[in-house]
Amino acid sequence: MSSARSILQQYWGYDDFRDLQADIIESVLAGRDTLALLPTGGGKSICFQVPTLVQEGLCLVITPLISLMKDQVDNLRQREIKAEAIYTGITNREMEIIFDNCQFGNYRFLYVSPERLESPHFIQRVRQLPISLIAVDEAHCISQWGYDFRPSYLRIAQIRTYFPAVPVLALTATATPEVVEDIQQKLKFRKNNLFKKSFARENLSYLVRYTDDKLSYLLKILQKVPGSSIVYVRSRGKTKEVADFLEHNHISATHYHAGLSNQEKNLKQQRWKQDEIRVMVATNAFGMGIDKADVRTVVHLDIPDSIEAYFQEAGRGGRDQKRSYAVLLYNKDDHTKAKKRVSDNYPPIDFIKRVYEAIGDWLEVGIGSGLDHTFAFPWEEFCREKHLPQLPTYSAIQLLSQAGYFAYTDETETNPRIQLLCTREELYSLSLTSRQERILNYILRQYTGIFADTVYINDELIAERLDINKKDLNYELVLLAQQHILRYIPRRRTPYLTYIYEREALERLKIPDDIHEGAQKRYINRLRKTVEYAEQTSQCRQQFMLEYFGETDSAECNRCDVCLEVKRK
Repeated sequence: MSSARSILQQYWGYDDFRDLQADIIESVLAGRDTLALLPTGGGKSICFQVPTLVQEGLCLVITPLISLMKDQVDNLRQREIKAEAIYTGITNREMEIIFDNCQFGNYRFLYVSPERLESPHFIQRVRQLPISLIAVDEAHCISQWGYDFRPSYLRIAQIRTYFPAVPVLALTATATPEVVEDIQQKLKFRKNNLFKKSFARENLSYLVRYTDDKLSYLLKILQKVPGSSIVYVRSRGKTKEVADFLEHNHISATHYHAGLSNQEKNLKQQRWKQDEIRVMVATNAFGMGIDKADVRTVVHLDIPDSIEAYFQEAGRGGRDQKRSYAVLLYNKDDHTKAKKRVSDNYPPIDFIKRVYEAIGDWLEVGIGSGLDHTFAFPWEEFCREKHLPQLPTYSAIQLLSQAGYFAYTDETETNPRIQLLCTREELYSLSLTSRQERILNYILRQYTGIFADTVYINDELIAERLDINKKDLNYELVLLAQQHILRYIPRRRTPYLTYIYEREALERLKIPDDIHEGAQKRYINRLRKTVEYAEQTSQCRQQFMLEYFGETDSAECNRCDVCLEVKRK
């Protein structure tokens, strides 16, 4: 542990660990399978990053969010720690280079999505790596009892057969007692080993406000409580609508959702983190891995799907341990809207089959074919052309993915592609600027087959190697395309769908009960509990949530609206 503290000081500048971090790290260094249950902002990443640097070898980090992978890899590199990430959208050549780096280059961290574990080639290459620790982030995703179940997580345990002596560190911010048990069982822990920090937050006040005019009440909150804020809504369109409303009322705000490009999201995040923008209005796509300590208010304009989701999102307030407020704005219409979510999230089996058939027809995949084929799948365009309602269709795609028919990801941004339209001889006779010559010479050296077909290029790497701005590189490529020297397809955000099995005939398509009916019942129960949290006025808000997570002996917080009303009376 003295080495661990030296590493912490050297790379992160802290003198000592927070509560439970030292115990978790000591358990990992002793080679024990470990489940760390730490609330949002509890410093989970330190728990696998420090022990990895104490030991020899590589940490395989399994996490579902591409944006989180990139953030953590960037943060490690800024500390001069070698780290890589493999995610959908990178080329096979880039992936091979990453594997070679990890095998021969003394890299310490490899971040991957759980879907990668389905690839035989990935398994073949990862078996050659000097793995010393397997870290599973968002570990609650492995449990069907949890609020964010992902079938791909069930395959994590298989990788343990290749590394029988390597310990697993599972991390999550929210888990009920049954989910805690399920995580350890599904990950094949040799012995149950839980480290759990109380979810009580002494500086965070939970409030529910009943109002028919949520925007006016939001404005009132932001005018009364200064400082940075996150406002959560359920729809992408509503993020911009609320941000525009706040701007119109002289409160600086921006909006964020999963449909924005990575460049847009990164710019908005940076402006908000640097206090150029005060309020981030977002869907639940925002917040994971965002390290901003001084958020004073987290306001929900729509009721979340579960206590777990609400607790995690509200917990992004007050990480600096100063007084902060988590406010849920609620009215009678929310109960009705919550009921509609059930049918949107779990459409009838007949509708799911209709979507499956329409996808096969739209992608021109015949029955008995499609195995392991990956397709760009802009599902919103698909819905328009097939006249399908968006929310139930999206849910049907997710359920088909959970049933194992597809692997679907909508978080991928593809690299740009180019193809040279002239011959090599013609290229040398063209009148080009010196910068265009440098760009083309570099591309010709690095990429093969570029005269015959479109080839993915890494524009970030090209800009870095040629020491030019990425915007300037994009501008030059557009100019070259306008001169018909090359074909240029810019970076774009594209969902992907991969057939895990050949396309089935409809009569053979089966959606298991635990994915549809059973999951629907669990969803209804979680949603009902969240509505109960909003509507009840007899129990301390924090105490209500802590009981949900198995802390049955907690004291009243004396800060929530229920406790304050008791005091007032």
